[in-house]
Amino acid sequence: MKDLGATKKILGIEIHKDQNIDKLYLSQMKYLKKVLKRFGMQDCKLVSTPLIAHFRLPLSLLLEIEEEKEHM
Repeated sequence: MKDLGATKKILGIEIHKDQNIDKLYLSQMKYLKKVLKRFGMQDCKLVSTPLIAHFRLPLSLLLEIEEEKEHM
């Protein structure tokens, strides 16, 4: 086993972390383009659907994450 560094892609989801502002970005753009091409819809109208600005993880989930960090 060897360390390959930070994860960039998992299960088709691309991962980008902006170190400067401590934010994590997830993207399925390549997968979506593949699906649209498969069904002949690659020229359809695009719509952006970001999460709401005040979205926060519940405290109970954050505690589980901390426990998982310690376990790892």
